[in-house]
Amino acid sequence: MANDPHAFQRMTAVEVRTRTPTPGTIRSAWDWWESRRLLYNVGLVCAGILAFMCYVVVCFSLLPRVLDESEIKITPLTTLVQGIGYLFMMGVANLCYFLGPFCEDFVRPGNVDRYRRISYWLGFWFSVLLPFSIPALLTVEILFFPDSFGR
Repeated sequence: MANDPHAFQRMTAVEVRTRTPTPGTIRSAWDWWESRRLLYNVGLVCAGILAFMCYVVVCFSLLPRVLDESEIKITPLTTLVQGIGYLFMMGVANLCYFLGPFCEDFVRPGNVDRYRRISYWLGFWFSVLLPFSIPALLTVEILFFPDSFGR
């Protein structure tokens, strides 16, 4: 082995073959889901920023219809608190992300690749669209239930 310059390459190839998970196992499910976690988190960060921007637009364009402008405040402190709250919720979303490989093991789908793609994208879009529910619900409340603000 010491005189064989290709021994390391052969050893590495054998090692890789033995570590490669077989399709449909929990290890391959784990690897598949983990390989997409970065995209999921980037989507959550972008959605959080865009949803907060929508919230600011709603606060300064629609909220004055039902509240006095002096009562509408978005300060650096409130932004920081909301940002920390959003990071906490991203942690909760990442805990829920673990359901992907575990549900796959529980369901044992016939077409694993199709199941993974559909499950991933349904979860991704649900998680990305969820932060927009706050400005959307605030808009609905302002437009359809203005008396709820007690003006």
